[in-house]
Amino acid sequence: MLHIDVITLFPEMFAPVIGLSILGRALERDLVAIRIHDIVAACAPGTRADERPFGGGPGMVLRIEPLATIIDAVVAQSAPDERRRFVLTSASGPRFTHGDASDFAALDRLVLICGHYEGVDERLAALYPIEERSLGDFVLTGGEIPAMAFLDATVRLIDGAIAPESRAAESFVGADLDYPAYTRPPVFRGIHVPAVLLSGDHAAIAQWRRERSRERAIARKQTT
Repeated sequence: MLHIDVITLFPEMFAPVIGLSILGRALERDLVAIRIHDIVAACAPGTRADERPFGGGPGMVLRIEPLATIIDAVVAQSAPDERRRFVLTSASGPRFTHGDASDFAALDRLVLICGHYEGVDERLAALYPIEERSLGDFVLTGGEIPAMAFLDATVRLIDGAIAPESRAAESFVGADLDYPAYTRPPVFRGIHVPAVLLSGDHAAIAQWRRERSRERAIARKQTT
């Protein structure tokens, strides 16, 4: 089973996401265990979860002490030989990919640390093997939304979360992207479903899908 620990200032943001759809079913099937850790609850009395940075400057930085308290507790309660990674959501990190999700799904434990505003005390990376990941080339108020995206992308790749044939045909699994899909009605506002998909010729349909997948991959590379 994959154990995921999410360290966040806003634990209430995760409940709707975790309880629905594929994530919810994966939890019900005991394919994954998810714990949400409240940074504010880990603060010593009279202290804040964030402070202004030494040396001045705009914004607030997450303090090292509550983060270390939570991480130490997670590690202490975990098997010493487990396959474990610590991922900090950060706009300055490498962009999260399907390959990352696949690697995370094979772990025993994934610790997601939600970044915040102007960042996290740099000593966190000196104390723990922190990896940064970004959702894209833009800045968000906090790391909760990227963490939800990483969580969703990872859990759906755990064996048993979705049908194997669905995973095998998805975008980013191979060199091509997912092929276009159509459903009823066969004509809508003058736009027809491609005739090959209605032909019943499975070989022709498979060939059409391969060609469209390749075209999409080429078009995407030309625009990135």
